[in-house]
Amino acid sequence: MASIESRLKSVVHSYLEGVGLGLGQLCSALEDVRTVCHTMKEVRQDWQNTTAGFKNLERFRELVSEHMRLTTVMHHLPQVILVPQVVEETQQLIESRQLLEAHSKLMQLECWRDNTLYQMHHSGGLDPESKEVIMCHFSRVEQLSDALAKEIWDIVGHALNFVKQDPAVFVTAVRIIEREEKTDRLIQDDQNQHQLLLPGRPKNWRQKFFKVIEEIISVQFHVTYLDIKGLGLANHLESLQNHIMNNLTIVKHLMVQCCPPEYDIFSTFVLLHQKYLSRHLQDIVSWDLSKNEVFTILNWTLNVYHSPEMLGHPDLFPEVDAMNLEPLLSKEVLQKLENKYVSEVRASMSEWMQKALEAEVNDWFRDQEPDEDHEGYYQSSLPVIIMQILSENIHLASMICSSLTEQLLVMALNELEIFLRRFREALIDYEKDHLKDRSSPKHYTLYLLTAINSCLAFQFSISNFHRQYFEDGNNDMCHQPPSSLMSALELTTKKSCSLLMGELLYDVQPQFLYVFSQSWRMGSDLIDNVCMVLDHYCKCFGRVKEPIYQILLQECQHVVVVEYLRALMEKRMVCRNSEERSQFSDKMTQDSLQLNDFFCKMGLEKSEPIMNVIPLVSDLIRVTDTTLLSLQVSDLVMKYPDISDEHVSVLLDIRGDVTKETRMTVLELLQENSRTLPEGYQSVFSNILVPTPAMAFCIPAVKCT
Repeated sequence: MASIESRLKSVVHSYLEGVGLGLGQLCSALEDVRTVCHTMKEVRQDWQNTTAGFKNLERFRELVSEHMRLTTVMHHLPQVILVPQVVEETQQLIESRQLLEAHSKLMQLECWRDNTLYQMHHSGGLDPESKEVIMCHFSRVEQLSDALAKEIWDIVGHALNFVKQDPAVFVTAVRIIEREEKTDRLIQDDQNQHQLLLPGRPKNWRQKFFKVIEEIISVQFHVTYLDIKGLGLANHLESLQNHIMNNLTIVKHLMVQCCPPEYDIFSTFVLLHQKYLSRHLQDIVSWDLSKNEVFTILNWTLNVYHSPEMLGHPDLFPEVDAMNLEPLLSKEVLQKLENKYVSEVRASMSEWMQKALEAEVNDWFRDQEPDEDHEGYYQSSLPVIIMQILSENIHLASMICSSLTEQLLVMALNELEIFLRRFREALIDYEKDHLKDRSSPKHYTLYLLTAINSCLAFQFSISNFHRQYFEDGNNDMCHQPPSSLMSALELTTKKSCSLLMGELLYDVQPQFLYVFSQSWRMGSDLIDNVCMVLDHYCKCFGRVKEPIYQILLQECQHVVVVEYLRALMEKRMVCRNSEERSQFSDKMTQDSLQLNDFFCKMGLEKSEPIMNVIPLVSDLIRVTDTTLLSLQVSDLVMKYPDISDEHVSVLLDIRGDVTKETRMTVLELLQENSRTLPEGYQSVFSNILVPTPAMAFCIPAVKCT
């Protein structure tokens, strides 16, 4: 216990000693603070007592500043005195175009001015009033700088002339520009350090140099539509071509040597010409251009500009790679131009085709026969004119680009198809005019033959045209002419042949009025008359080229047989006995042989199956055993499936010996056999209407009273 108490006492005692020491230090600090406060009061009092003395120093400060300004002025006084003299000398040098010397004087004046401003700025005496005095004294320096700049830009504006005639003048201008450019950089560094903006800086004369170059290039493209409309556009583009090539040649061989490499002056000229030429062409494209003007623009833009005649010229290589240049017109603008050109060509082509057709139709009404070729065939200039219209336009398009050629090819074939439809309509109108007056036109038939030859010429020309432009190996389009075009041509050819057969039918029909009459049965020469009419037409057919001549003979053969059978059906002659049936059959056989011989003499290479129908009908009338009629009729139906029950019934009536039962048997046989017309079958009996037999009345017909 005693030890614990002693320890507690020692701890409490040590704490009390520490507290006493701390209180002593606080008392000492308090005393120090009181001493400092007292001293500060004394200092404040002394400072307040000396304020009036500081105010008396302000005048001294002003005198010091004035002294420094005067010192600076005295330092630059010799230069300041010389300023008017140097200004006059500089002015004279500029007027006499001694630009390099003038620029040296100008730089000297600017240096004096700038040094004066710097000194005043460093001395702290560059107040607005002092700066105004200095600038007023050096005021003509800015005027001299502007005057020198004017001369410089005048030289740069005529740089192409100077580098040819007096390159030293242009070199001087470039040297001055580079001096100013260097000075700009030095002053810019000083301004960053001293925060003093010097007047007229930076001048940026190099930037101005390229701006002037750009201006002189842009001026070349300032024209209006009235200046270059019509043929003037081609002349204008040719002038631009010559001017641009002349400029680039001068720049590459002369100006490049006069400019620092960093100017890259040749590339600058190329790009600027490209820029303003592109803008100029876009302006021209926005005008209402004609077809020829659109062609000129497309051809010049896509072909001439990149050709060896212009930017692809060997003298400009390798600095200019024409294939890597940006296009003068965008793809969208070019596509619009191509579409406009195709539209204009379509309208022009349609107009010229219509005029050619109108001229052809006028020829149809001439009193003279059609023209002949060297082989004696009738011919017209229409196919040559039409195909020439197409070929010339396609050839022009091929001079521009393949895409335009393809568009025009498709359009041309469409227009040709439309023309062939118009040609067919003109033939129909031609027939209508002829039907109004059979004596007019005088050579109706001959001009129909000419139209057929024209169709043949079109067929040949279309094949050659398509082979030339669509089968060259570079065209992805089909290797056959469009089916719609060939269909239109075929319809036109058939219409011409149909009209010709209609005229033949008109002349030959009267001859069949007497066939199957009593005089015919007695052996008259009625078929000879028919052959005379056919002979006249077949000789005319000889003016038509193959294979249409053969087709016309076949059509003629078809017309004669159908009319022969029609006369047979309409006359309804009835044989009274087997002798008359034999005579009737023999006469039909004789007529068939005579017609066959006639067409063979006319050069028909292959007789049509239709000629066999007359012998078959003859055999049907000749057969003596009526039980064989079914067999004869079956043979006739098998070869000519378009024969109807009415046709067979008329033939049975002509025999005059067919019983009701036999007739029913034959007709039932017809109904049992299904008949389908084979493909390509040329109808015979379907073109013959069987007249309704007169109804028998028990009361005789009398006139009404």
